[in-house]
Amino acid sequence: MIKPISISLSPNTEPDDVWLAFWLLFQPWKWGKGRATEKLEKVFAERFGINHAYAFNSGRSSFLAILDSLELEKEDEILLQAFTCNAVPNPVIWAGLKPVYVDCREDDFNIDIDDLERKITSKSKAVIVQHTFGMPADMDKILEACEKHGLILIEDCAHALGAAYKGRQVGTFGKAAFFSFSRDKIISSVYGGMAVTNDDKLARKIAEFQEKSGYPVGLWVAQQLFHPIGLNWKILPTYGVFGKYVLVLFQNLHLLSKAVHKKEKRGLRPGYFPKRMPNALAMLALHQLRKLERFNAHRKQIAQKYFATLQNTSFSLPQEFPERENVFLRFVVKHEKAHEIIKTAWKQNILLGDWYTSVLVPSDTQLDKMQYKKGSCPMAEKLSAITFNLPTHIRIKEKELNKIIEYIKNNGS
Repeated sequence: MIKPISISLSPNTEPDDVWLAFWLLFQPWKWGKGRATEKLEKVFAERFGINHAYAFNSGRSSFLAILDSLELEKEDEILLQAFTCNAVPNPVIWAGLKPVYVDCREDDFNIDIDDLERKITSKSKAVIVQHTFGMPADMDKILEACEKHGLILIEDCAHALGAAYKGRQVGTFGKAAFFSFSRDKIISSVYGGMAVTNDDKLARKIAEFQEKSGYPVGLWVAQQLFHPIGLNWKILPTYGVFGKYVLVLFQNLHLLSKAVHKKEKRGLRPGYFPKRMPNALAMLALHQLRKLERFNAHRKQIAQKYFATLQNTSFSLPQEFPERENVFLRFVVKHEKAHEIIKTAWKQNILLGDWYTSVLVPSDTQLDKMQYKKGSCPMAEKLSAITFNLPTHIRIKEKELNKIIEYIKNNGS
């Protein structure tokens, strides 16, 4: 098998997405400012019943816009869960605020309300609720805790576009929320994000922040447009032979961007954050947003096949709750040999997911720079040693699904 079964290498793209990126690459007058960005904001707000939506070039830019617009004081504490990406604490640090890490629950990988209560202090101002892997958190208990302690609730919906809790879309519970359209999210424009709120005053502040942020430079936009082209036409078809080396070469030549800049692993901010979402990437996002229901229906179908075939095995499967409508960005399983299973799969060209092999990923993130203290979130540290994830995206068809299941069953003893 030359082409890999992949979980994150441009997983959402279909031929029409690739061709759109190709034609946009040769139309530089459409790269920066344009009508698509405002159209995306309008369509997104209407789709989710939100009053205000502002598009940025990433989820972390969107989150930073929210934090800046809340007019918090330096060193105010922002509570957020461990078992996440450094893209969450980094905007907190960039905004001059203090991240306080809260442990997560083993049953749904979301924030532990009991640990949240223990870590609230007089300097705590906001809590970030991550709907991990597209599985909504227990919003009733979170809202109760926020009201009790006067905390601002911000939802991290990077994994969960289209998920719902008790019939209500995630991203509509808090004072604000942010979404990601990164290369391996529910929909993808390679880079992209959205900040949303129903609060008019906060919306005006976010709009001001967006206006002063400006657009990314043309070369950065071109780099993102080339991503689905290079991956689908060159790297993935030859991955088992030389494509993986082409991927590294293209990244070193800056033809392709990495999902996380090396500066971010040390708590530093790359120069292309924060920026507004450029027109060309907004066009990609709009194109994918039209496919949201189909993408999520497919993810749920794949997840149900995993549930059906991996029951009564040595793998611990996600727990489902009747009030939560999951979208399963990835299907996460627990096993004591998780890291070994990941490595063996990669050797067989099955690129299983390693979210999260550390309490903060990527695994080479400097935890001290993220202000994380080892031992402060024991469940997150435990889960990082025993979890891995299976792909659910639109490119996983029956053939790939059966191969994944066969591999998992053969390697779970």
